[in-house]
Amino acid sequence: MPHGLKSLWHAYVKPAARLDKDGSVLSYAFAGAGGLITSWVLPFHQATFMKLYSYCLRYDDGAAPNPFWGICTLVVCKPKIRHSVNKGDWIVGLGSANSPIGDVSDCIVYAMKVTEKMIMREYDEYCRTSFQSKIPQWRNRNDYRLRVGDCIYDYSEGEPPRIRWSVHDERNRKRDLGGEYAVLSNHFFYFGDQPVKLPGDLTPIIHSTQGHKSNANQTYLDEFIRWIESFESNKLYGEPQLKLELDPEEEVRSKCAGRDLEDDENDELSD
Repeated sequence: MPHGLKSLWHAYVKPAARLDKDGSVLSYAFAGAGGLITSWVLPFHQATFMKLYSYCLRYDDGAAPNPFWGICTLVVCKPKIRHSVNKGDWIVGLGSANSPIGDVSDCIVYAMKVTEKMIMREYDEYCRTSFQSKIPQWRNRNDYRLRVGDCIYDYSEGEPPRIRWSVHDERNRKRDLGGEYAVLSNHFFYFGDQPVKLPGDLTPIIHSTQGHKSNANQTYLDEFIRWIESFESNKLYGEPQLKLELDPEEEVRSKCAGRDLEDDENDELSD
């Protein structure tokens, strides 16, 4: 922080602060003449860097995001978002006007606060050693969650990685790996086929076209966090909207890979 700005900051910020459950500072108090609190602001580093990414989740099949086993992950699809986000940022998937459950374009399907980000090879090693439930078992007919595992790229024999049998195939390799990173969250909200309507003052974060928005969401970040935190976190309120559509057959796999490729090819569009 420039010295002049730092001096001004300390001159006006008083000890009053709002704390999170873990004791971290959520916001500081600005005090004017006479010491009266005039406004609350985020800590400087948060106000500068925390971002809210929103996009239209056209195909909610449980693979991207993958909200199962206590950790929500975004490892395939949305390469621009995966490459750009940082720890502490929020990612929000909004409903589609053409979803299998109707027009839910003004609803939220999931939200995740990014708590970890690792390169794809690290994610594969992490899954192979500590989180095998995320490794896809495409032909598993007993547990749908295992079919849609998102640890698709197998680096056990080096690079380039082998593609495990999953919702994606060779056509998706370039886009998936182009995102470079796997994004993880232990603080998320997944609504799936029970999406929740956004409050009226948060509708500007809706992004109904291809790509995503982030910079334009900055004004609504604080209000969004306050709203979403009113729900219980790390809970599956619904199931994936396309759960019944996926069957462990080759033609279904090809369909999933094809539509995700089309979606990702348009992911370059962002604010």
